[in-house]
Amino acid sequence: MTRLPSSTYRLQFRASFSFDDAVGVLEYLSSLGISHVYSSPYLQAAPGSTHGYDVADFDKVNLELGGAEGLERFATRLSELELGQILDIVPNHMALARNNPYWHDVLENGRRSRYADYFDIDWESGELRMRNKVLLPILGDQYGLVLKSGLIQLAYRAPHFEVLCGEEHLPISVGSISTILVPAAKIARSEKLGFLADAFDRLADREADNYEAVQKLYRDQRVLYSDLDQCLREDPAAAAAIQSSIAEINANIDTLDTLLQKQNYRLALWRTADQDLSYRRFFDVNSLIGVRVEDGRVFLSTHDLVLRWLRSGALDGVRVDHCDGLQNPQQYFERLRQEAPEAWIVAEKILARNETLPEEWPIAGTTGYEFANMVNGLLLSPQGLAKLDTLYNEIIGRATSYAAMVHDKKINVTQESLGSDVNRLTAIFLEICESDRDHRDYTRSEIRHAIQEISAALPVYRTYVVPDHPVRTFDAAVIATTISSAVRQRPDLDRRLFDFIADVLLLRRQGSLESTFLLHFQQFTSAVMAKGFEDTVLYCYNRLTGLNEVGSNPEKPLYTVDEFHKRNLQSQRRRYGTMVSLSTHDTKRSEDVRARLAVLSELPAIFRETVLSWFSMNEGAHSAGMPDANTEYLYYQTLIGAWPITADRAKAYMQKATREAKEQTSWTQPNKAFEDALNRFIDNTFDSPHFLRSLRSFVDRLQHAGRINSLTQTLLKYTVPGVPDLYQGSELWDHRLVDPDNRTPVDFALRNKLLSELDSLSPAQILKRMEEGLPKLWTIRQALRVRRDYPACFGPRGHYKRLLATGTKSDHIIGFLRGSKVLSCVPRLTDGIQSPQDWETTTIELPKGKWRNVLSAQSYRGGPASVAEIFSTFPVALLVKET
Repeated sequence: MTRLPSSTYRLQFRASFSFDDAVGVLEYLSSLGISHVYSSPYLQAAPGSTHGYDVADFDKVNLELGGAEGLERFATRLSELELGQILDIVPNHMALARNNPYWHDVLENGRRSRYADYFDIDWESGELRMRNKVLLPILGDQYGLVLKSGLIQLAYRAPHFEVLCGEEHLPISVGSISTILVPAAKIARSEKLGFLADAFDRLADREADNYEAVQKLYRDQRVLYSDLDQCLREDPAAAAAIQSSIAEINANIDTLDTLLQKQNYRLALWRTADQDLSYRRFFDVNSLIGVRVEDGRVFLSTHDLVLRWLRSGALDGVRVDHCDGLQNPQQYFERLRQEAPEAWIVAEKILARNETLPEEWPIAGTTGYEFANMVNGLLLSPQGLAKLDTLYNEIIGRATSYAAMVHDKKINVTQESLGSDVNRLTAIFLEICESDRDHRDYTRSEIRHAIQEISAALPVYRTYVVPDHPVRTFDAAVIATTISSAVRQRPDLDRRLFDFIADVLLLRRQGSLESTFLLHFQQFTSAVMAKGFEDTVLYCYNRLTGLNEVGSNPEKPLYTVDEFHKRNLQSQRRRYGTMVSLSTHDTKRSEDVRARLAVLSELPAIFRETVLSWFSMNEGAHSAGMPDANTEYLYYQTLIGAWPITADRAKAYMQKATREAKEQTSWTQPNKAFEDALNRFIDNTFDSPHFLRSLRSFVDRLQHAGRINSLTQTLLKYTVPGVPDLYQGSELWDHRLVDPDNRTPVDFALRNKLLSELDSLSPAQILKRMEEGLPKLWTIRQALRVRRDYPACFGPRGHYKRLLATGTKSDHIIGFLRGSKVLSCVPRLTDGIQSPQDWETTTIELPKGKWRNVLSAQSYRGGPASVAEIFSTFPVALLVKET
């Protein structure tokens, strides 16, 4: 039986929030009613990591968080409070950091490294210069210029030689050590150094093509390094000669260059990664390399510590980061399930609207983006959204083609930041064509363009076709649709080439190369969607920015009440243990920002008049015509959603947003003139009392409906099928933006104080303290108590039933029954409902029996109940059946 949490609370660990800091908040979480702490990754990360996703060592606990001892104290306190723990794990990639022992071993020993197969490296590059080498794009300028400047130096740190390059300390290969030792032996007249030089050369030439040979290689290597260290410690003349040899090499760039050419890596300008990278990375992050967990040995090695925690009960489950980066997610989850049969496993899988999690995956579900987007769409006025569409086109001065934007941005990333991935896929498919006389005349250029078009046209993150397994009906349909779209985009390319690629993607054409292409292509398309859509389109298409969320479709975001209930029924039947979330460490905006922005769809005319007045009011705040209208419109929506916000926070967010958009500036090519103008514009608007008064007045106009939206989505999260997750700090009003804004410190002392006051307050008194966020905290605390007291209503047998609402405002009501004893009723589209009378005669049908509202203390009998009465004391209702 899977250990299913009742609820989770996400904690973001970092150096400033360690295990000991977390111990201090656990009693508060227990009092709130949380069943499980959901920890961000805490295996050893790269030095200074602020998030933990750059894992450098799978065998250690992060020392910056307190190490194994700190974790033990944390785990002990969890046990004392009877709290469980879920851990976020990162199987897809590792950080190329100084403290990554696997990676440094690969750099030192190349293909002979015992860890060479751990990483997704293309050792057989088509270019001789990269054969059996790893490209290291870490230089700030051309290699020769950096070498000439003296920024690359050789050094000795017992018992190893290193190449120092900026903050990097890179090992040198065994075969290059004699370059240092031979001159040193002559200087010191040391036979021992001469012998060691020859021994290292012989070791470099030795074959190591099986496990036993590799083990002997490592044994002899350790002995030689030990002998060298002993020699230098016991013979001062030898030690001085080594330093002299190193100094001579560093002083002669030709000699240093010769030594560097003997390494298993090639130092290069950072920009070369876009087109020439020889390893699979995490999206376009050069410092994160793909891990081959499809290899069973690699899987067990990289999961050893986590599996031990799961078996011992220290962990009750895991959240698996970026499962779409894995070569075969189903195989991965099957292995994980086999090793941890009782664990609660959820995957960070971003589903398109018409997509469901593959039934074959033996996991509880996803991390809940689909729920967040569904609720967001449920809070929108269809008529108002259409008017916002017109307003957006008016502001930017053109009609916006969302589909064309998505296509073009995805094509752009395949040409630029993901170009090396396209090159690799092109080379593989060129070989496939070469082996087939009917297709051998397609050029590299044609194949490259076809791959780009197919990846841009794919409407989902990836497909899950596996060699020697039946193709899922959904995947076959997606590929068919994608090929048709790609053909329409590029009628100049031969249709038969697209069909041939489709044959490979759907296993109609099979072979070793075909399997390699298929598996790498599926990993690649998830990166195209993430970088082209998530991190570009969602910062460019600004009709209503609250809709621009991970896994969303900002063009068609609407959900009806009927769709909402249908999806909840499906979730209860198929994935009752899935995670349900509203805010995560990856969301573009917090749940309360989105809830407030949704109100704009209810008053498009007022918003139009207001925002156009702001454009006019701040016309003099521009510099040389900057920022552009699209950026300015994003800025105004950001202020509305996140208010109150400081100018510094606004600047930091707008810099990130505009660089991600890649239209006026970017991370790789910052446009200083634009960014300076944008910062001046922000300062000017914050210095304008007239503008700030108007902004505050407008936010006040949205405030009430926005907070009702927040309470609505909060109660839904805690009562629909699934395991509700609470992102740290969001139990009160939370108007933070994308990371790092959402990783700012949380005032847990304040939250604990407010929680302790709740039981002494009436619902009316709680509502009077709306500004402090008490109604949200109250809703969460009460909902968690209900989940604790009625667990059967929320488990596998806790059925879901829609409640019937009637009357003129029936479409503004969402009501449903969980099990037979818990009932939720919430409003939507409430800006026009300012008093109970506005509900008119609307009623909702309560099941037979006596019901008590745990949020307002009111009681009701079964039958038609007045919605005005239900919401007369508190804005949302959570009813339990009394016995």
